[in-house]
Amino acid sequence: MILVGPLAAGKSTLGALVAERIGLPFVDIDDIAWTYCAEVGWSLDRLLERDDAVGWAGAECEWEPARAHAVQRVVEEHPEAVIAFGAGYTSFTGPEHADRVRRALAPVPDVVHLLPSPDPERSVTVLRERAIASRGKDWIIEGHDWIARWVADPLAGELAATTVFTDGVGPAESADQLVRLRERLLSELAA
Repeated sequence: MILVGPLAAGKSTLGALVAERIGLPFVDIDDIAWTYCAEVGWSLDRLLERDDAVGWAGAECEWEPARAHAVQRVVEEHPEAVIAFGAGYTSFTGPEHADRVRRALAPVPDVVHLLPSPDPERSVTVLRERAIASRGKDWIIEGHDWIARWVADPLAGELAATTVFTDGVGPAESADQLVRLRERLLSELAA
């Protein structure tokens, strides 16, 4: 199972709970991506240097090939795991990078898009509150509202078999819902 969605959507929290319930390892791409990014010449230091040189939005664009590479590699190396993708791993300005991610995820039947609400404004509000509470940051950088951008980006929803809304639902209940959803998706695939 692969969980996608914007920052603070609950991908890591729910991914760990689902993995525990179904007896698979849990992988958070944010914990291992720099190993894969290094394969194509990117490091955190390079990203920060580019941020200083061209701003955060410019650095994010330059870093897209490395993020797409990391997606491909994590899917290849962890086929029997529950994987949480950080928001940037399903948000690209370059269509070639989005296409690479589409190809990498195409064989995975249980990609799930997590959002707080079907209402984009509500999702942005909830995610910003969570981001400030957990990370002390509102994710408005250099005039760019990254949370709103990630919510509006259609790629995560396009990659997913379904979207699960979590606003007002506790982590344990959401994890149980994801386990049931996974069972249904896999049984549909087997039929």
